[in-house]
Amino acid sequence: MIKYLLRCKQSHEFESWFSNSKEYEKLNKRKLIECIFCKSKEVDKSIMSPNISAKNISEISDINKDFFKFKKDLLKTRRYIEKNFEFVGDKFPSEAREIYYDNKNKNKNIYGTASLKERLELEEEGIELTSIPWIENNKNN
Repeated sequence: MIKYLLRCKQSHEFESWFSNSKEYEKLNKRKLIECIFCKSKEVDKSIMSPNISAKNISEISDINKDFFKFKKDLLKTRRYIEKNFEFVGDKFPSEAREIYYDNKNKNKNIYGTASLKERLELEEEGIELTSIPWIENNKNN
């Protein structure tokens, strides 16, 4: 038996079991698989988690260690920024310009949000900025 995560044209996702991958292909080719939500017969396999063998466990363990170290570093960076910078929210582009063009505020540290378009405009003006992945401090992950 094999379990697939399926997705229809309307982006509904649902799981289904098949005796093997050939069985799925045969049923899907004949349009015998339908979305459980909208009844669409245009269904494809979605991204699935691979089945992991025991010989790969140590490799996965190393990847997990690297991930948790990286996450810890990002959380440390976030705490530092929240403590030492002023949050300006979606006013970041205008605040960054004010600091850049106003010599008296050169030492003001800010953080906030900007769209890709706004970031590109700031960079074109010569204003340096950095994007940092803003992860949640979730104890479960």
